[in-house]
Amino acid sequence: MQLVDIGANLGHESFRHDFGDVLQRAAAHGVRRLVVTGASREGSEHALALAHAHPGTLWATAGVHPHHAVEYDDATDARLRELAQDPAVRAVGETGLDYNRNYSPRDVQLAVFERQLRIAADLGKPLFLHQRDAHGDFVALLRRWRDKVPAAVVHCFTDSGEALRDYLALDCHIGITGWICDERRGTHLRELVKEIPANRLMIETDAPYLLPRTVRPQPAHRRNEPMYLAHICAEIARDRGESADTVAADTTATAEAFFGLASPG
Repeated sequence: MQLVDIGANLGHESFRHDFGDVLQRAAAHGVRRLVVTGASREGSEHALALAHAHPGTLWATAGVHPHHAVEYDDATDARLRELAQDPAVRAVGETGLDYNRNYSPRDVQLAVFERQLRIAADLGKPLFLHQRDAHGDFVALLRRWRDKVPAAVVHCFTDSGEALRDYLALDCHIGITGWICDERRGTHLRELVKEIPANRLMIETDAPYLLPRTVRPQPAHRRNEPMYLAHICAEIARDRGESADTVAADTTATAEAFFGLASPG
């Protein structure tokens, strides 16, 4: 089984002490290619450095998460444009809107989101998107830019059926994480995941966050890591009434096409 983790925050400090072991465990569970998420200017630079250090295994995104929108300035915009032109950077983001926490004012989030939409449009790069509790504003802005970018994935989808259908109507891809394993807040995804066409579905861990609650035994440290993507794949397969091998093959082919990933050697 070959899997692609399209969203792993491998620049997180929790991975610094055993980074090599994390990659080895991932490979042992079929995860040999990963896209490292850039969520700030500094984080995007780190993600790209990791991709350069592990060619053929790691790729990167470059963007500023809405939580960090207040940090976005002209220098950040210029630097993201530079980073996004590197061949190892396969998407612009993580960018979008988050009205759940509102760490940045909403008007600032909207302005910064649009600036990154423009980067993706100017460079012809796919989008790696984040949306939480902001669907109306998010989809309205995305709708204005969707035909100007080659592809877009709504990463870590956790929203409603209405939101899912809006994204699919815009020809967006959908990223599903271990949130689907959370009996407290993710059970609706077990039905919705059946509605996602195979060529629009991708899977991700969002490590070190969102450790699947159905993993047994649960690790004492509670850190999620890419090796658990196989568990997420199996859960999604059960919900879709498909084999794990089928979901693995389909999501891998979709990720390869979306991010332009080379097949592993």
